[in-house]
Amino acid sequence: MIVSMTGFGAAAGDQAGLACGVEVRSVNNRYLKTLVRLPDDFAALEPVIERLVREHIARGSVTVIITVKALDVSHAMPINQAVLDAHLRHLRQLAAACQADGVATTIDLAQLLMLPGVFQAPTTSDETTEKAGPWVVDLVRQALARHKTMREEEGKLLWDDLSTHLAVMRRMLASVAEQAPLVARQYHEKLRNRVQQMVADAKLSLADSDLLKEVALFADRADISEELARLSGHLAQFQTVSQQESQAGRKLDFIAQEMLREANTIASKGNDAHIARCTVEMKSAIDRVKEQVQNVE
Repeated sequence: MIVSMTGFGAAAGDQAGLACGVEVRSVNNRYLKTLVRLPDDFAALEPVIERLVREHIARGSVTVIITVKALDVSHAMPINQAVLDAHLRHLRQLAAACQADGVATTIDLAQLLMLPGVFQAPTTSDETTEKAGPWVVDLVRQALARHKTMREEEGKLLWDDLSTHLAVMRRMLASVAEQAPLVARQYHEKLRNRVQQMVADAKLSLADSDLLKEVALFADRADISEELARLSGHLAQFQTVSQQESQAGRKLDFIAQEMLREANTIASKGNDAHIARCTVEMKSAIDRVKEQVQNVE
């Protein structure tokens, strides 16, 4: 069954004094594009995580966000005293210059602590990182599994919408197939009546064989039986691929393009008002199918 490229999955846990959170987000993309964001201490896990993503996802723009925080208060972010002293020294110089010009100034401690580099992120020991690595990777697997579940649910909704448009196409196709054999007959009647009127006014005669020749030429030009058969085959193939293949997006996109090609040919050859109306409905449904297929993996 088809799967959507759009999804979200998350997992979280704590172990050995660390709390880890993983989020997996994906949106549409023609190819697989992966972005992994994780703490510098766990940068070595990036190739492993990218490989996991490729195992679970074939197409889409995927972002994996991993956060790891220490639960122990002693691991709280310390103040970088050297940086703080440097900021304070520059601010005092600026305050002195302002006071010399008669401008009163004060230094706000809260604002001072927000300056770049004042807080220094704690580092995780190599031993802790090595032990936590498999646990972080397992959380990524859990997030990817939940992400897949959501994409499958989205895929069901996509198929419900696609089924609606396919049903419209089948109805229009059946109506065109019913009308197509009548087109040549109707043209024959109209042409014969017109010719008879013209012949009567001019007091001339026209052989039936000449009239039948013209009708035969018209019938050949307006024959859409092959296009109807191909479009019917494309509809059947679209449904089969959707139900039997999980990574069907590109194939479905190609089939939808072929559907539109056949519908355009039917519209140009049909030479009938009813067929023209039906093909307009078919092409509108195909456009919606093409739009939705862009969401399929």
